[in-house]
Amino acid sequence: MRILLLTHYWAPETGAPQKRWRWLASGLVERGHELAVLAPPPHYPSGRLLDADPRHGPGAACRDATGAMIHRTAFRPYDAGLGGRGADQAVAAADSLRLGLRRFTGSRRPDVVVGSVPGLPTLPAALALGRALHRPVVAELRDAWPDILDSASSWAGGDGPGLRRRVAKAMRGALPPVITRLERDADAVVTTTESFAAVLRERGLGRVVTVRNTSPTLAVPPPPVPASREDGALHVLYLGTVGRAQGMVGAVRAAALAARRGAPVVLRIVGEGAQVAAVREEAVRLNAPVQVLTPIPAQRVGEQYTWADTVLVSLQDWPAMSLTIPSKLYEVMATGRHISGAVAGEAAAILRASGAGDVVSPQDPQALAGLWAGLAADRSRLSATGGAGWLETHADQASLVSRYESLLEEVADV
Repeated sequence: MRILLLTHYWAPETGAPQKRWRWLASGLVERGHELAVLAPPPHYPSGRLLDADPRHGPGAACRDATGAMIHRTAFRPYDAGLGGRGADQAVAAADSLRLGLRRFTGSRRPDVVVGSVPGLPTLPAALALGRALHRPVVAELRDAWPDILDSASSWAGGDGPGLRRRVAKAMRGALPPVITRLERDADAVVTTTESFAAVLRERGLGRVVTVRNTSPTLAVPPPPVPASREDGALHVLYLGTVGRAQGMVGAVRAAALAARRGAPVVLRIVGEGAQVAAVREEAVRLNAPVQVLTPIPAQRVGEQYTWADTVLVSLQDWPAMSLTIPSKLYEVMATGRHISGAVAGEAAAILRASGAGDVVSPQDPQALAGLWAGLAADRSRLSATGGAGWLETHADQASLVSRYESLLEEVADV
C-alpha cells in the first residue's frame, strides 16, 4: 500500500507529533508499505531552521531513519505569537498541495492520503489533494477540533479589549462549522482518545477510529524513588512544552502554596514554550521553590526522571481539554514514576484505572499544593507502578500500528 502523509511536524524536530509518527512510520514501513511524507523543514518550536542540512531544505527529498521518504515543503519563519504560526502552517499546507500534485501523479499516485492536524490548514490541503488524485483521505485529529476553539480567547491572548479578543470571537463563531464540514468530507477520521471519537460519532461522522499515543517501556527504567532525599524535599518534575494549554503558572502557584504550608517541595520545569517567561515571572513574584531549565537532549531525559519523586502532567481547565490525553502521560507511565495529574476527563480516568498516580482538578493550585504536601509527608504514596502494565494492555505499539494499518487498508480498499 502506498501512503501519502501531510503533516506540519517531523523529525529531527522533537515533540509529541514527531514521536507519534516515528513509531507509526517505522511500523508501517516494516510491514512492507511505502510511506511518503510532505512536511516543512525542521523549524519547530523556534520558527527558524534548526540546521542547515540540505537534505532538510525546501524541495529536498530524503529517506529518513523510519524508512519513509520525506519531501520537504516551503515554510514561513515566525517569532512568538499565534498569527505567525498560523501563517507558517498555511504556507506549508499550500506548498504540500502543490508538491503533492507535482510529485505524486501517474505511477506514483498513493492509495490513500492522510492529513495530520495540527496544523489545521493541513486538513483542507489533504482533502484537496485527495480529490485531485482521486484517492480517499484520512483525517488524523490529534486535538479536539473544533471544540478547542471554545477556549480560543484564552490561548489567543485573553479576553481583554483589542484585536486579539475580536479575532478570538470571530474564530469561535466562524470556524467550528467549517472544520466539522471538513471532517465529514474525509473518508475516515483518526482520533487519539475514545472520548473525542464518541463526540464525533454523535455529530454524524461515520468512520471514526481511535489510535492512541503511547510510549515504549524504557529499556533502563529510573531507579526506585528513595525513602528520602538529601535536601529533604519532594522533587516534582514537569518535562515538556510550557505552552498555553499546559497551565504551568498554576503549578508555580501550587508550589508556592505548598512551601507556605511548610511542605518541603521543589518543582523543576524543563522545557520551553509560549508561557516560559510568564512562569519565570510568577516564580520570582511568589518566591516559589521552582527551577526553570531549558530543554535537554533526549539522551539526558533519564537523569530528570531519576531526580524526580513525582512527575506533573498538567492541562488547562478548558472544556475541550477533558477530551485530550497529553502524550507526556504515556511517557511518564512507562517510567514507573508516580504521576501528579492535574487533568480531567479521559486522562484522569486512565490515571485512576492504572493506579499510576493521583489526580486533582486542573488549574486548582490549592488542591495540587495539598497533594504535594501529602506526598512529602508520606513518601510511601510514591510507589505507584501501574502505568507500564496499563500501557502493555491498552496501548501496545504493535497493536496500535495494526489498528492504523487496518483502517488505511479498509479505506484504500487494497
